[in-house]
Amino acid sequence: MSTFSAKPAEIEKKWVLIDAKGLVVGRLASIIAMRLRGKHLPIFTPHVDCGDNVIVINADKVVLTGRKRDQKVYYHHTGYPGGIKERTAKFILEGRFPERVVEKAVERMLPRGPLGRQQLGNLRVYGGADHPHVAQSPAVLDVGAMNRKNVRSA
Repeated sequence: MSTFSAKPAEIEKKWVLIDAKGLVVGRLASIIAMRLRGKHLPIFTPHVDCGDNVIVINADKVVLTGRKRDQKVYYHHTGYPGGIKERTAKFILEGRFPERVVEKAVERMLPRGPLGRQQLGNLRVYGGADHPHVAQSPAVLDVGAMNRKNVRSA
């Protein structure tokens, strides 16, 4: 008996909607990353994009546990000597694009490389409750009901 290997033509991608209001960022990101990679499926193949399309709404209402909101620092480099910049999670969540906290958490849980970038392209994160993907009729995934630790009050 040979090992099953899924072909890209055999993959059926589903659309999943997740409401991030009150959810813990790291726990939410690990569930999203698992869905994007397709590890929840019995046909998981490591070198094929067999994951779902994930829509996250209310990303501006996610919760960071402990003192991470004030102490967690995101770094980026401008490309110039001495050009390292830093921002706290609080600055980003209160800023113009609060959905970037969720995007970065998921991005860092996916493999680096062409396949990881392709899988990250299947993630859509929105700060508010509206999204333009109603035509895809996404199935709602209740992450808060999976584990009581997934939900935390702000």
